[in-house]
Amino acid sequence: MPNIEVTMECNPDDVDEQLVGAMLEVGVNRVSMGVQTFADERLHFLHRRHSAQQAVEAVERLRQSGIHNISIDLMFGFPNETIADWQSDLHSALSLGVKHLSSYSLMYEEGTPLFHLLETGKVAELDDDTYVVMYKMLVEQLTSAGYEHYEISNFALPGYRSLHNSSYWNGTPYQGLGAAAHSFNGTCRQANVADVEKYIEAIKNGILPCETEQLTSFDHYNDMVTTALRTCEGISLKEVEQRYGLKMFNYMMSNARKHIDRGLLVIERGRLRLTLLGITLSDTVMSDLVWV
Repeated sequence: MPNIEVTMECNPDDVDEQLVGAMLEVGVNRVSMGVQTFADERLHFLHRRHSAQQAVEAVERLRQSGIHNISIDLMFGFPNETIADWQSDLHSALSLGVKHLSSYSLMYEEGTPLFHLLETGKVAELDDDTYVVMYKMLVEQLTSAGYEHYEISNFALPGYRSLHNSSYWNGTPYQGLGAAAHSFNGTCRQANVADVEKYIEAIKNGILPCETEQLTSFDHYNDMVTTALRTCEGISLKEVEQRYGLKMFNYMMSNARKHIDRGLLVIERGRLRLTLLGITLSDTVMSDLVWV
């Protein structure tokens, strides 16, 4: 079945001949790697096991094996990172010629060692203006190189969008297997128990250990806003009116108007989507459009 996408996520230092052979044996045809940066000092800061050279070698090893659909993750916004540093990472990433690239700003999640460094003043966040400049560089340089900016953080050469991730953004039902896996059948969300031993024991007894959340029309609407608006296609206005009714449609449009006037949203060919400026303020825009 040529349209089946079988992706394996791995770290560059895991990509040896044994792993590649195992991937080919089970039908893996797409690999996503957490490269993060091509600067060894920043990899050390993240406590990553691999080096920049290992990332380059991993891509080459995969290609030599016949796996050409390769995606890499790239991060920006490290403490003290300069525009020149980010430019160097972008140059290194583009020189690899991978089919897909996902890029995210460094996040300081509460409870993590990184957050502790921030809280104790050992590192400092970059200012918002620098984040915006770095993001705009990312978009401009990847689109100039032929990549399609199809979702806020994702870029693909033509024909290489992630089928798996796109199902989330398009509201396509999906099935999650195993402990802590999540599923969506179009009407409800399901989360399997996270404890592996409890999961195995329940399955042995013929029970699927999970929690189920039935979704209301308001839940569906909010999910649509916070996923579809992340994509380059945006939200179909016709679909909103037909699926959610005139009340929700008018609610969305009345709240969208100020963002259209500010240049954060635009309506094109019957679809509401974020502009490049709007993407940098997407959380604010989405919070205004969701039903509360």
